[in-house]
Amino acid sequence: MIRFRRGRVVASALAVLAVGVGSACSAPGSSSNTSASTTGPIKMAVVDAQSGQLSSLGAWEYKGAKLAVDQWNAKGGVNGRKIQLDVFDDTGDPTIGTNLARKIASEGYVAMIGTAESAVTVAMAPVLQQAKIPSITSGQSPSITAVKSPFQFLNGPTSTTYDETLAKYLVDQKNLKNIAFISNNGSYGKGEHDAFGKALADRGIKPVDDQVVTTDQKDFSAALTSIRQKNPQVLFVGTEEVEAGLIVKQARELGLNATVAGAAPMGTTVYLQTAGAANAEGTVVSSPYLSNDTSDASRSFAQAYKTAYNEDAELHGAKSFDGTNIFLTAMKNSNAATGQQLADAIRATQYPGLLGTFTFDQTGVGIHATSIGVITGGKLIATATS
Repeated sequence: MIRFRRGRVVASALAVLAVGVGSACSAPGSSSNTSASTTGPIKMAVVDAQSGQLSSLGAWEYKGAKLAVDQWNAKGGVNGRKIQLDVFDDTGDPTIGTNLARKIASEGYVAMIGTAESAVTVAMAPVLQQAKIPSITSGQSPSITAVKSPFQFLNGPTSTTYDETLAKYLVDQKNLKNIAFISNNGSYGKGEHDAFGKALADRGIKPVDDQVVTTDQKDFSAALTSIRQKNPQVLFVGTEEVEAGLIVKQARELGLNATVAGAAPMGTTVYLQTAGAANAEGTVVSSPYLSNDTSDASRSFAQAYKTAYNEDAELHGAKSFDGTNIFLTAMKNSNAATGQQLADAIRATQYPGLLGTFTFDQTGVGIHATSIGVITGGKLIATATS
């Protein structure tokens, strides 16, 4: 049972509009005015950007979650109860996300998948904690764990892990020490900037240039000209997919030929297409999910994803697929518990996922390692690390 819902701004005030489409039908416990029910469908929400610059993230997240829910529902759901999955559009805006958290809390949702935007996740966390609704996010900024909510989980590592792995490869293994930064001033960008900066500082390295741009910037010529003058060996990019692609495209047009490096956004098709295959060639990526061909499980997931959506799976779809399966496994093991009991069941769940074996610590992080890949011939290829 799948429904689609979208948040938007109405007149001068911020409001949330819910629009339902699909094959959903009325059932006990599915009323928008009831709290979590012990009968009828189990209500789960996906909250992500379904519109705007970050909409590709939201589309991947929803498709991964829906695939998992469809597979569980085909087998009878959780303890005989079907799962109802509704998707909400936060547009990448923390204020809209906060309003959606209140909406979810008032309408009987027992768990939330999302968001992929760290700033929105942080904004929603206090409301979800008060309502005792567990959430598993694809955001990776350390600011998420700093919230210290017992109801907040991550379906991937934090930037600290991504960027320590990157530093080990670039500095320790490749001996590249002349490194320039360009990151944005959003939650994700700041998390990446600070995490990679610390990894370099621990090795006695200071960036040769450190440029910060805005999250909605399109022209990076001034920042990139400054960086080009420093002639770095490596250009570290700490932005989301579209912006990273624009930065690298403009860097190459300006004659900046440094090795490009970054975390998960750099391994996606959106980055590759935005930058252009020739410009993205050689990009070094730290990620817990490098390809759909790393294991029998990833190949099975990729085939199911391709059959369902007629497109190739990637990291964010894999993360939300894992996260949704973890939620549903914990629900099954706890006899469809909600609130604190569900959060405890999630934390106790060890799950062999696509990204690795999830073992949650007290910060809510379940995956604690990434691998290095290099874009070669338009594909992200795993590379040997020492």
